[in-house]
Amino acid sequence: MLVTAAGVVLGGGGVAAAGDHDVPGAHHGREKARETRGDGRGEVRDGRGDVGEGRGEGRGSRAQAREGRGNVRGRVREDRADGDAPTPQGRAAPLYGRASSAPGSGAPGTVRPPGVAAAPELKPATRADIVKRAQTWVEAKVPYSMDKYWSDGYRQDCSGYVSMAWGLAGNEWTGSLAGFGVQVPRDRLQPGDILLFHNTADPHNGSHVTIFGGWTDYTHSHYLAYEQTRPTTRKQATPSGYWNNADRYLAYRYKGLVEGTAPQGAAGVPAFPGARHFRPGLSGPHVERLGKQLVSRGFGKHYKVGPGPRWSEADRRNVEDFQRAQGWRGAAADGYPGPETWRRLFSTTGDGVRR
Repeated sequence: MLVTAAGVVLGGGGVAAAGDHDVPGAHHGREKARETRGDGRGEVRDGRGDVGEGRGEGRGSRAQAREGRGNVRGRVREDRADGDAPTPQGRAAPLYGRASSAPGSGAPGTVRPPGVAAAPELKPATRADIVKRAQTWVEAKVPYSMDKYWSDGYRQDCSGYVSMAWGLAGNEWTGSLAGFGVQVPRDRLQPGDILLFHNTADPHNGSHVTIFGGWTDYTHSHYLAYEQTRPTTRKQATPSGYWNNADRYLAYRYKGLVEGTAPQGAAGVPAFPGARHFRPGLSGPHVERLGKQLVSRGFGKHYKVGPGPRWSEADRRNVEDFQRAQGWRGAAADGYPGPETWRRLFSTTGDGVRR
C-alpha cells in the first residue's frame, strides 16, 4: 500500500476504504443522499397517496353510481308495485303495425304512454266472428311469444290471442280481460266465450285463458279449446276448465256480442233442405253451409281441409259430435242431420249446445 504526499491511499481497495472512513464530510454526504433519496421516496409515496386518494374518490364515485342505480331499481320496483307489475303475457298495450309479413316479426307502432289505459272500444261481434278469427291463428300456426306481435298487431300469447278473437282495440292480459266480458255459469258456455284463470296472488303462476269452442261430449267433461300456447296456436279437446287449476277458471262472455242474422225460416232458422242432401258421395251448397256452421259452433275438429261442398266422413263425425253434445245417443246421434239437428245448429238463441 502506498501513501501519497496528499495522504491518498493507493492500491488494495484503499480508495473505497478511505472514501468510506477518512474523507471529511463523507457521512454527511451519505446522510444527505439518503435524505434526498428519502425525500424522493416520500414524494413518491405522497404521490402514491394522492393516487390512492384519487382511487378512493373513484371508488366513492362508483359507490355513488351503484347507489344511484339502486335508487333507480328501487323506483322501478315501486312503480311496478303501484300497478305495473310484470305479467306472464305482457302488459296491456296497443296494437302493433304491420311492418313485416314474417311470423313474429311485427315491428312496434305507436306505443301507449305508460300509465295511460286504452279506451274500452267494444266492436260488435257474433259468435261465428269470434270462432272464425280464432281459427285463423290455428291455421297459420302462430308461434307463441310474450313479446312478439303477429301481422294483425296482436301479441302472440294467450291473452293477445283472445284480444284478437274478440276484436279488442288493444292487447289485454289475464288481469284485464274480465273487464271486457260478463261472467256466466260454466254450464251456460257457448262458442266464443272464454275460460279465464288469473292468479291475482302471483300472475306468473298458472294464469291462462282459452276460447270455448263447444262441448265435445254430452257429459260436458271436455270442450274444444282454442288457445295460444307453446309451440303454436292449437285447438283440441280439453278437460272442463283446463288441464290444471280447473276449478279456478271462470267463464266470461264478450260484452260486445251480437246475435248473427240468418236467412229466415221457422223460428228464425234457415229451412232444413232435407236429409237426402247429406249422404256419402253427394255434393251441394247445403253440405258446405252445414260444415261452415259446424265450424262456427266449434264442432269442426274432424276437418283436415274444408269444409267443402262434398259430403264426407269428416262431416258425419262432426255432426255426430254436435248431436252427442245435445245428450243424444243411438240413432239420434248417427251423424246425419235431421230437422232438429239443423234447427239447433243454426239457432241464434244459443240452444245449439245442451245446458
